Amino acid sequence: MNAIELQGVTLRQGGRTVLSRVGATIEAGEFIGVFGPNGAGKTTLLRAILGLLRPTAGTIQVFGEAPRNGARIGYLPQKRSAASNLGLNGRDFVASAYEGTRWGLPILGAEGRREIDWALETVEARELARRPLSDMSGGERQRLLLAQALLGKPKLLLLDEPLISLDPRYQRNVVDLVRRVQRQLGIAVLFTAHELNPLLPAMDRVLYLGSGRAALGSVEEVVTGEVLSQLYGAPIEVLRIGGRILVVSAHGEIEADAHRHDGHDHNHDDHNHDHA
Repeated sequence: MNAIELQGVTLRQGGRTVLSRVGATIEAGEFIGVFGPNGAGKTTLLRAILGLLRPTAGTIQVFGEAPRNGARIGYLPQKRSAASNLGLNGRDFVASAYEGTRWGLPILGAEGRREIDWALETVEARELARRPLSDMSGGERQRLLLAQALLGKPKLLLLDEPLISLDPRYQRNVVDLVRRVQRQLGIAVLFTAHELNPLLPAMDRVLYLGSGRAALGSVEEVVTGEVLSQLYGAPIEVLRIGGRILVVSAHGEIEADAHRHDGHDHNHDDHNHDHA
């Protein structure tokens, strides 16, 4: 059974049409990188798959059913509270999301404790369980956020910009970790990002959004000047240099890394040599 089926989906947000008549099929167990400029609809699409936004046209199915408030889905949102400001250790932070509660610590029974242990083990974060969040790097906190998303053992992970604020080496670590988890558990992943290159070793296919439209396929099929020019409605050039791919318009590089760094986490990572 397919993980996600989009048939003629139109999504509106804030009074404007974000995506129009989009069709795509994501297979169970696929790792899909989702790209596009700010405002292209990446987060809006994830919210619709979660069942938080209804299409104005078309249908969405998740494992053969209409989306139902995130059922069978693990979600890591783009807008996350500043975890380092909380007086929690890693285990309590993961536990705070157990059974959907976010910032209140639940009373865990034996099953809940096993679930937390399993999530920490799966993301290779047992050593973070007793450490305070304030002492962790951005990459280490991302491990715990991923552990939260795995609670309930979902069949589909929606990860919205998990690489923001991370330096390149931490980006690689996070991508490698998500790929290992995805293969180990046999789950589908939609992973949104501003830049294509960190995800190149991990992706099975690419979903590119632009100007209300979408293109899904392999990197070789989708990331071409012809396809992206049609999506954006403007001339786009794709350059392959030293194993990297640059997507360039007349105004400069589209996938700029201005979105990558956040002052606090950037500095924190520079002074913390633990692995992400």
